Amino acid sequence: MPHENPYMQYFIGLPGFAMKQPFHHSIMTHFRKRLTEVLAELNELVASTGAKETKDDDDSNDASGGGQGKVKRSKKEVPAVQAEQQTMFVEASDESSKAGPPQTAAMPESPEATTSVSEAHLVSTASEATALQNQGTMLVDATCASADVAYPTDLNLLNEAREKLEAIIDTLHEPFIGQTAKPRTYREKARKPFLAVSKQRRPGPKVIRKAIRLQLGYVGRNLAIIAEQAEVQELTLLSRKAYRDLLVIHELYCQQLHMYNARSHQMEDRIVSIHQPHIRPIVRGKAKARVEFGAKIAVSMTKGYAFLDRLSWDNFNESTTLIDVIEKYRKRMGFYPAVVQADQIYRTRENRSFCKQHGIRLRGPALGRKPKNGPTSEEKQVLKQDTGERNAIEGKFGEGKRKYGLGCIRARLAKTSESVITLQLPVMNLERRLRVLFFLIFTMQSRGRLALKIG
Repeated sequence: MPHENPYMQYFIGLPGFAMKQPFHHSIMTHFRKRLTEVLAELNELVASTGAKETKDDDDSNDASGGGQGKVKRSKKEVPAVQAEQQTMFVEASDESSKAGPPQTAAMPESPEATTSVSEAHLVSTASEATALQNQGTMLVDATCASADVAYPTDLNLLNEAREKLEAIIDTLHEPFIGQTAKPRTYREKARKPFLAVSKQRRPGPKVIRKAIRLQLGYVGRNLAIIAEQAEVQELTLLSRKAYRDLLVIHELYCQQLHMYNARSHQMEDRIVSIHQPHIRPIVRGKAKARVEFGAKIAVSMTKGYAFLDRLSWDNFNESTTLIDVIEKYRKRMGFYPAVVQADQIYRTRENRSFCKQHGIRLRGPALGRKPKNGPTSEEKQVLKQDTGERNAIEGKFGEGKRKYGLGCIRARLAKTSESVITLQLPVMNLERRLRVLFFLIFTMQSRGRLALKIG
């Protein structure tokens, strides 16, 4: 479209209108491959700036992302926070007082000067302790950015692999038409049992296993035929995509044969799509779908702004990322968070020990055996408040999936998919900044109208 649109040509920096196409549309793929790191840096800049500009008193309502009111704290929680901060200040003051004022080689100072220096030193120490104390609330969670692929089944994957191998056999035999007989692939005979099973509403396990055995036989036969053809004719006749599909199908056949012989449905690095072999099944255990297919992302949120901490096509335990996420928070904000809101999977012994060592409150029930009497009413109230605050990051995931396309990634390549996923975060953070700006504008307008009415 750029060769037909003068506005787009001006936007990309052309000196004048030209009917010639400035670049081929396939080059956009190479651009997207290089955007992942740039977009990550952009999101870090936007989110960090927005989080730092937000007032400190918004920590209580930053979890909601929209500042719709402060979240009420329990009566026991506020004194605990104050006592914790006071303890940190006292320890810092004790350490500084033990060190004493700095010594100089000049003449001895008077008592009044010594007193003033001590007071100034205490004031500076107090300010440093106040600046270095933990501040803010951080929410962490993980989700799956589902790819736009059909729900994979073993039978469908093997049937698709068989059809692609038949097309490859036809391509390799094309130079020898009229010279040698075409290899027999039984394509019509192989399709009938697949259709017989796929048309059934609820085929049984034995029926499915028999159909898989037949398809494995046909796929293995086709792979053997291609190996014989490769001895006579080089595989350079194949396109780049066909050769890539051949390699993927060979690995898929090995995996399916192993699972069939082992009577298992689990396999490490299991291929669930021939077009996108980088996709892995992500077990989520949700009510909507127990297994999702796409990239797993770990996200943290501070004052309504989301940060992408990890993106991986392989499944990982999100609890192993908590310490790194907290250190990233300290690097970008200058201090540790006072509170970390996380699911139960994050509350491992190692993470709890790290948070306790750095004065961070990792909310949630304690490890070990539950008390016989059960939680008290106050503990239930605190747990209810924590769950409500933690739901804010779930809302952020819903916003990205329903509004910005995070729930269905339509890119095909791994690099371009990562760029598309990374792009969702700065867009959501910019929308967040716009909402805050518009809220301030509307507030100022309403106050101005009220002042005019009073005047």
